Amino acid sequence: MQAMTDNFENPDKVRGNVLEVALDYLAVGLDPRQSTFVIQSQIPEIAELTVFFLNLVTVSHLRQNPTVKTEIAQKGYGESVPAGFFVYPVSQAADITAFGAHLVPVGEDQLPMIEQTREIVRRFNNLYAPVLIEPQAMVGKGSVARLPGLDGQAKMSKSLGNAIFLSDPADEVKRKVMSMYTDPNHLRVEDPGQVEGNAVFSYLDAFDPDTAALDEMKAHYRRGGLGDVKVKRHLLDVLEATLAPIRERRLEFARDMGAVEEIVRQGTAQGREVAAATMDAARRAMRLDYFRN
Repeated sequence: MQAMTDNFENPDKVRGNVLEVALDYLAVGLDPRQSTFVIQSQIPEIAELTVFFLNLVTVSHLRQNPTVKTEIAQKGYGESVPAGFFVYPVSQAADITAFGAHLVPVGEDQLPMIEQTREIVRRFNNLYAPVLIEPQAMVGKGSVARLPGLDGQAKMSKSLGNAIFLSDPADEVKRKVMSMYTDPNHLRVEDPGQVEGNAVFSYLDAFDPDTAALDEMKAHYRRGGLGDVKVKRHLLDVLEATLAPIRERRLEFARDMGAVEEIVRQGTAQGREVAAATMDAARRAMRLDYFRN
């Protein structure tokens, strides 16, 4: 449903992305026996919980959310921001609480969203009854907390067109890596370069397992004598070591999309059972359980 807030004129795109995301999850190793895959729009309890949560947060508070402010600016909405997009953090809060999540893995840019969820849950529990779980954020350490875009701006994001996709073939990954943002003042190989703010080194920090060799490479780059092309080629080798097996698994799963759809179908059914139980508890707490047997 959140994808529809800024793609409301292109529902086919949203629908097509659902199984693509499921393929990504399977390819990176998520096991549907342990991780439940759900289609949000097929769980109406989330929408119902969102409506109740909207009464617990003010417009001014939503307007102050730094993540929302950044995304409104990036999309150029100005004063014409759709109401659905403006309140999507409340929908996210319902996503999280409907399934009783204790921990939510996020990038650091999403921390305001989690804090807003915690505030909504606290207010609900204080007003009615302590039936909702207040979640904690789980953020990656160091530079993994947020990957910059390939252009060095903001974060890596599909909507901003500055991302590497798990479905990208090797030649596309190479094209993207070789065009990545580096130090704009590092014009010649012999020039000293800056590691900080250099997207290539940010990705090496996240993915290169040989930290000692990476430290040596950084020192070499800083003192000069190491060209950007060589650093990018090293990053390409590092990324391909991670992406190649993922790409292979993704292609294997894609050979039977019927099985992938069944995984999502079963997961959605399981997820709805959990969300329905949460919603029942919320209705009882709000004294809205009029027809209980």
